[in-house]
Amino acid sequence: MIEQLIRTQLTSALNSLYGVSNANIITEPTKDDFEGDFTFVVFPYLKQSKKGPEQTAKEIGDFLIQQMKELLSYNVVKGFLNLSVHPSYWIQYIHSHHADEHFGYSKTLTGKKIWVEYSSPNTNKPLHLGHIRNNLLGYSVARILQANGNEVKMCNLVNDRGIHICKSMLAWIKFGNHETPESSGLKGDHLVGKYYVEFDKQWKVEVKQLIEKGIPEEEAEKQAPLMQEAQEMLRKWEAGDDEVKSIWSMMNSWVYDGFAISYKNLGVCFDKTYYESDTYLLGKAKVQEGMDKKVFYQKDDGSVWVDLTADGLDQKLLLRADGTSVYITQDIGTAELKYEDFAYDRSVYVVGNEQDYHFKVLKLICQKLGKPYADGIYHLSYGMVELPHGKMKSREGTVVDADDLIAEMIQTAEETTKALGKTEGLSETELSELYHTIGMGALKYYLLKVEPRKKMLFNPAESIDFHGNTGPFIQYTYARISSILRNAQTGDIEKNVMPETLLPLEIKLIKTLHQYPQVIADAGEEMSPGLIANQVYEVAKTFSQFYHEISILKESDEAKRAFRLQLATLTGHTIRSGFGLLGIQVPNRM
Repeated sequence: MIEQLIRTQLTSALNSLYGVSNANIITEPTKDDFEGDFTFVVFPYLKQSKKGPEQTAKEIGDFLIQQMKELLSYNVVKGFLNLSVHPSYWIQYIHSHHADEHFGYSKTLTGKKIWVEYSSPNTNKPLHLGHIRNNLLGYSVARILQANGNEVKMCNLVNDRGIHICKSMLAWIKFGNHETPESSGLKGDHLVGKYYVEFDKQWKVEVKQLIEKGIPEEEAEKQAPLMQEAQEMLRKWEAGDDEVKSIWSMMNSWVYDGFAISYKNLGVCFDKTYYESDTYLLGKAKVQEGMDKKVFYQKDDGSVWVDLTADGLDQKLLLRADGTSVYITQDIGTAELKYEDFAYDRSVYVVGNEQDYHFKVLKLICQKLGKPYADGIYHLSYGMVELPHGKMKSREGTVVDADDLIAEMIQTAEETTKALGKTEGLSETELSELYHTIGMGALKYYLLKVEPRKKMLFNPAESIDFHGNTGPFIQYTYARISSILRNAQTGDIEKNVMPETLLPLEIKLIKTLHQYPQVIADAGEEMSPGLIANQVYEVAKTFSQFYHEISILKESDEAKRAFRLQLATLTGHTIRSGFGLLGIQVPNRM
């Protein structure tokens, strides 16, 4: 990379000219208003140079020109040294990389093992818009970490037990009349979610009746008969009651069948699925281990706690008085199990920022237990997705259902594509695939281009626009490149284009492509797919400008045409590579 070469020579220049050692060299792309490719600021080194900013910059520039054949020239604006790369370097860069279909990926392995845990649904409701962001983010982060040379495995922890599961089960027993996915025509996860909503509805009626009898609201919520029955069902489940376990298995199987369809449509997958019903017992064993080590303590009512006040946190419940576990219990168990399965260096939990405190506690508990994997626990906290009318609430049934949203996006893609007249010459099967590719590309790109930690507002209409910073615009650019390459005449691609004939817009496109490998590295470091999304947009936008202003196939100069085809090829590889890291497909025709 030319930036690294420049930084190495800048280090040498500062040492040779001014005796500066161990300098923290920073270069930045030169601003568009100035001539040059990379800029170095000399102000921090004036004390050592004992000269003015312009003279210091000139001395460093002269040193670099003498040492680097890759540099063409430099100019100085006050204390800013602007360096121009020789066009021959850019030409050679395209020659070297245009055939690399995994352009930008690390060619060396780090030796690090990383778990990426995402999705983590409850088996009492279908996936919704918030789950979509979680799944897309988790899958993309895993792909980006792989592209950076890490050994990565993806896992899903299914929350298949607990009071929320019992609520759906109890409502189905009381109000379901033996309804099944087959008898209702409902997808299994939707059917179970229907009864979760029904529980909340009936429970609120009971709470209201108790309040009218003079019982305080908080007490009424606990004393409501339905809630009491749900708690009893949970105790029976943990005691292994055959009837409860049978209904639990049946209803969970309905949900898993439904989830499988949603995951396939989202294009995400897992190397392993863990279930809370399996891991919570191991968690209980770890709680006992903590008791033996005097890390945890037991209250008079039998509940088990950990005191984290000395660490700036709070006291945290680990086991209830009746012996039933809580979320943190199974997470302690799962962390241990994951390490046994895959001795990871890092375990990334893709979970919303509402659980920030939870993961601080989990990491701290594992550290206090002396676990070798404790320091590798990392919470990738992301912001919630909101709608124009506010937050979603599953128990009230006010969610944007994932399946409905996927269907809506594909339908909108079809309508938009037909309106633009882009369906000529494609079969019905090809069109169906195209609508799915565009619809899902629009959805995924819109959700992933935003920095994960930011809260975001989802607007489906904006996401499917064929212009601007959207998935369909970038997909269309890729399809255009595919068309160019299909129509290109095979020629001598090794013919050298003359450096002096390279046009400014060609250099601009090359520089945008040249930034891509570093963006992949930065995205891996920050676990931010948005960096890749927005860089791929810059590539597509710059190519679109290049395409409209510079002839490719009609260029009469054979060397120029061959070079521009190489440039188009690498642009296509970059778009496909970048979108692949986002889990987005690109169409060859559109």
